[in-house]
Amino acid sequence: MEWVVVISVLVMTVLSLLRVNVIIAIIIAALSAGIMAGLPVIDAIEMLVEGMGDGANTALSYILLGAFAVAISYTGITGILVRYLIRILTGKKTMMLLVIAGAASLSQNLVPVHIAFIPILIPPLLKVFDQMRMDRRAVATALTFGLKAPYILIPAGFGLIFHEIIVDGMENNGVSITVGESALAMLIPGLGMVVGLLIAVFFTYRKDRDSVHGAGGTESTIIASEKEVSFSLKHLFTLIAVVAALIVQIATDNLIAGALTGLILMFLLVAVPFKDGEKIMSEGIAMMGMIAFVMLVANGYGNVLTETGAVHKLVEVSSGFLGDNQVLIAFVLLLVGLIITMGIGSSFGTIPILVALYVPLCVSAGFSPLATATLIGTAGALGDAGSPASDSTLGPTAGLNADGKHHHIWDTVVPTFIHFNIPLFLFGWAAAIIL
Repeated sequence: MEWVVVISVLVMTVLSLLRVNVIIAIIIAALSAGIMAGLPVIDAIEMLVEGMGDGANTALSYILLGAFAVAISYTGITGILVRYLIRILTGKKTMMLLVIAGAASLSQNLVPVHIAFIPILIPPLLKVFDQMRMDRRAVATALTFGLKAPYILIPAGFGLIFHEIIVDGMENNGVSITVGESALAMLIPGLGMVVGLLIAVFFTYRKDRDSVHGAGGTESTIIASEKEVSFSLKHLFTLIAVVAALIVQIATDNLIAGALTGLILMFLLVAVPFKDGEKIMSEGIAMMGMIAFVMLVANGYGNVLTETGAVHKLVEVSSGFLGDNQVLIAFVLLLVGLIITMGIGSSFGTIPILVALYVPLCVSAGFSPLATATLIGTAGALGDAGSPASDSTLGPTAGLNADGKHHHIWDTVVPTFIHFNIPLFLFGWAAAIIL
């Protein structure tokens, strides 16, 4: 039973690297986990489907955000922004990448829209990337950094949710810690991600690289318009819709409410014609539907792993033979966290599972509250950037593959795994020992 999670995640990883569709890879991995745990195939399928219901809110959010992004792109307002970026950043690849990483970072804390900005900003820039012969793997790395590092380091927006989950889980298991202390505990692991970004931008992906047509499959219609667009009344209405969507999202803490508000206002204010509503929804689903379905199936997969007891058994067996050796315990707990999160694809969804298992082990091994928070937060974040089923990788791919030239696994998942999960693991391991 203790090897179920490991083998299952390996199945998913190998299939993904072999370019098997990620949804199929996750389903096969989930069924293999259920079968290895002794479940009949039909029971494993039912458990997978039952777990998918937990991701319905996220899936619908992404589809509506996709439609909202399409509606915004139809007004041509992104062309104005893109031309400004082109004017000041063309030929400055490093600066372009750092600006993209900075803009992505704002999406987690200051303007918590998560991946919603990607299909609005990135597709219009694809032709510029090709003209500059920019390596899109570097762009994917910059985007994923902005989607992940800020919520690890800063307890605001999505970062506040992340650290509150850690704090609440630890307190429910008898260890007291504040949100500020939790953020402090993740400072060193977060710096590991900064190091990974700098290595990717200044060393690994510095050279010119031509994108391969068809590498990522289907081409989207959300590409930058060639014609000049001047700021007009419909663009003002578009900005009003965007601001309203943001306000509603923050006030209600609900992505669906925010995206729906923005969409409705776009039509009511006639920023986009009502007759184009069907086309906009269809293209929104086409662009973000893949992400939505992957997240649904990933939730089902997580349900199979947890309900069969495979995760608990893996942690129990992994730590049982280590005694009170903190260096080895920290290493094993982070490794287990990497494996689990790679499968589930969500640090936010993984932490509640890990807290109940990790806190008793850390207390018995003599780890401080700060070190315990470091292990939980790092273990939860590990795999998020390098998982085929994570929105931190699916979001960048949705934007970069709008012209069908960007492969999800080899151009997003593998680069982000190498540049973020490896330093995150090493820096998190060091922090757990030092704190």
